[in-house]
Amino acid sequence: MSLMALLISSILVENIILTKFLGLCSFLGVSNQEQGALGMGICVTLVMLLANILCFFLYHYLLLPYDIEYLRTITFILIIASLVQLTEMIIRKYFPKIQALLGIYLPLIATNCAILGAVLLTAANNYTFTQTLVFTLGSGLGYSLVLYIFSSIREKLNINPILKGFQGTPIALITAGIMSMIFGRFIGG
Repeated sequence: MSLMALLISSILVENIILTKFLGLCSFLGVSNQEQGALGMGICVTLVMLLANILCFFLYHYLLLPYDIEYLRTITFILIIASLVQLTEMIIRKYFPKIQALLGIYLPLIATNCAILGAVLLTAANNYTFTQTLVFTLGSGLGYSLVLYIFSSIREKLNINPILKGFQGTPIALITAGIMSMIFGRFIGG
């Protein structure tokens, strides 16, 4: 697969949220405002990219050569948690508005399964370093794109009359389902 095909595939065809269903907690939690969604998308993309770079080298130059790849998941989780703590400290110090918008979801990036899922997928697919970078960047951009589109839709839904039984989470899940079907058309399904 060419790098461009891998990039487009990871953004649209195999979108981490809508086709892998990873990262749904932050997807539903931070998608009420475009600004918060954009901040979360950027944070997740950066953490995902940094985590995948570190995990790639640890996996290929430590875990595999010493035949201790069974430590893969715990190693990846520790790296992701450390990066999230670093990201949270930087955002708290330099971007307090973003920290206020993201609230509790900022530290929850550490448990965002989209990040761990992307790291595990690159290891499972045995991607080269370049393929890992492209796939991870595409996954992060796809996550950000879907989160931003979803937040734009939710902002418009919040100002329109909706039946009481559909307000809040129900209409959000219906919207997410429709988006998933639209993105599913990229696969041809």
